[in-house]
Amino acid sequence: MLRIEFVTDLGARVSVEVESADKLLEVQRQYGRLGWTSGEVPQGGYLFPLDNEQDFDWSLIGARKFTNNEGEDMVMHRGHAYRRRELEAVDSRKLKLPAAIKYSRGAKNTDPEHVREKADGEFEYVTLAIFRGGKRQERFAQPAGRSQPAQGSRPAAPAGNGPRPQAAPAGRPAPVAARPAPVAAAVADEEPPF
Repeated sequence: MLRIEFVTDLGARVSVEVESADKLLEVQRQYGRLGWTSGEVPQGGYLFPLDNEQDFDWSLIGARKFTNNEGEDMVMHRGHAYRRRELEAVDSRKLKLPAAIKYSRGAKNTDPEHVREKADGEFEYVTLAIFRGGKRQERFAQPAGRSQPAQGSRPAAPAGNGPRPQAAPAGRPAPVAARPAPVAAAVADEEPPF
């Protein structure tokens, strides 16, 4: 029996037993979808193959992908939003790096020194994950039949004229379908209530 430690999205520490090593990623996905994390982000961020970026299963690290109001791909992890950045390949005498995709954010004064990375000038940033080179690993991809919601989408509204109440158990009142709140008429000469 294996044991994995999680930190919930509210900071509680939870220990979960896993029956075998081949079930470990399944358990990480299950609790990661709740926003629970295990372990710390390594210095420089997690490193994954570039070919895994398009369908990476962010629940493995307790994160979720979304699109912000400006249409940029972002990842939410432990209350911080990380922006997707495309890095061009570097080929110089001193350094050779293939193209990469990085999820990072500006550093905050509360971030530990060892996770901060220097950029041009005074700016510092923190990297959550970087996708570069390597060979695709199916274990990091979204499981078959489960995909992340479309970028920037919201859950679909139920069909018809709104939700339909279910039959209530004996002794309990039936649920009532939600109705829109009445719109107050605007009065131009009305004083604020404070």
